[in-house]
Amino acid sequence: MTAQQGGMTLGGMFDVAIVGGGVVGCAVTRRFVLEGAKVVLLEKGADILSGASKGNSAILHTGFDAPPDSLELACMQAGYAEYMEIRERLRLPVLETGAIVAAWTEEELAKLPGIVAQAHGNGAADVRLLTRAEVLAREPELSGRVLGGALVPREHVIDPWSAPLAYVLQALANGGEVRRHTEVLGGRFADGAWRLETSGGPVEAAYVINCAGLYGDVVDERLTGATAFSIKPRKGQFVVFDKAAAKLLRTILLPVPTERTKGIVVTPTAFGNLLVGPTAEEQESRERAAVDEPTLRMLADKAAELVPALAGMPVTAVYAGIRPATERKEYRVRVEAERHYIVLGGIRSTGLTAALGLAQQAWRLYARPHAAPAAPLWPQAPRLAEHGPRDWQSPGYGEIVCHCEMVTKREIEAALDGPLPAQDYGGLKRRTRAGMGRCQGFYCNARLAEITLGRFADPLAVGAEHA
Repeated sequence: MTAQQGGMTLGGMFDVAIVGGGVVGCAVTRRFVLEGAKVVLLEKGADILSGASKGNSAILHTGFDAPPDSLELACMQAGYAEYMEIRERLRLPVLETGAIVAAWTEEELAKLPGIVAQAHGNGAADVRLLTRAEVLAREPELSGRVLGGALVPREHVIDPWSAPLAYVLQALANGGEVRRHTEVLGGRFADGAWRLETSGGPVEAAYVINCAGLYGDVVDERLTGATAFSIKPRKGQFVVFDKAAAKLLRTILLPVPTERTKGIVVTPTAFGNLLVGPTAEEQESRERAAVDEPTLRMLADKAAELVPALAGMPVTAVYAGIRPATERKEYRVRVEAERHYIVLGGIRSTGLTAALGLAQQAWRLYARPHAAPAAPLWPQAPRLAEHGPRDWQSPGYGEIVCHCEMVTKREIEAALDGPLPAQDYGGLKRRTRAGMGRCQGFYCNARLAEITLGRFADPLAVGAEHA
């Protein structure tokens, strides 16, 4: 650990300490720094996005099917709007796909008008019904069993890792601080300020915002002695088809949702693949998200049932993520103004979209004046999306390290030497896509081990598999 983690020397009283470096914590850190607060982000992992935020379906949601008049809907709408507003300045990609809620049975078909009506009530006035012929005209590779659909034109696909990285990079560039390997173990509020006990030493801050995701209830209890919610880990498994599958579907394919889950989605990715998932499996572990062959086979078979040409299509990768569900469906947001404490808990699958909106909500709840920087800096995210320009297309990249994903040595070095350098293999993958292609690191692993030698606490072993 260095004496400085970017933007500000360690030590001193902070205006705000934010606990948890997932997408919500990253977005909140950015918002508060841009409003002029002195902020530290505390993350117990080796890197941001080391918890729930590292595994999701990467969809930018309109909120068309969110609970009406809910905080979730408001935050999704605000988050969507801000993402679209700032994306060019931070170089955040959007793959404009649209989505179709597809009906495969008469019962599902009968539900579509209600879905459209709810969408219109939620402000998504462009959602409309499609006939079977219209669905197949848009997506000719779909099974002929489809009976109709609802088109959601503004549901799109984004890069799920570059967005929160960009939020943090902008926070660092404008005076924020990030401390990784820093677990919050406890805390005490007295005389108008918090003294947090962490694995990296004490941290003092006037205000604390709990964005700890899968450990939100644990942090809540550690700091306040009680918690108003309980995290119920919900695992979702995913199958990633080879890039050759991308030509088979250009629109996000959504199921008619049930009371319990949004269901299994088939969607293009920003990286040129086709993704199917997630499942919704309750489990006890908050750390381990294992995949199993029967479930993965079920997902692949389900995708092929909907898009028949996917039968026999090679699978590039499989993975699982854990969502921080609670005993209730809604977001668990509360403020204790007298104790200078805010909780943003129970943020599930819509958190990627809602994060910027949740950051705005947290700022409103905080309600303290600061002097915002007059001309904030706008660093840019890595260029990882397949539909945009990539680093290998510009001269001087040195060498192609990962040929499956066309990752250059220049990109690897930038990820290792930037203001928030990758400190483990997972962080490097999320910044560059290295090792995430067809061979899953089989061919580039040795070269990556050479380049990263001395950079990671757990060295990258040649020939080993990594999560």
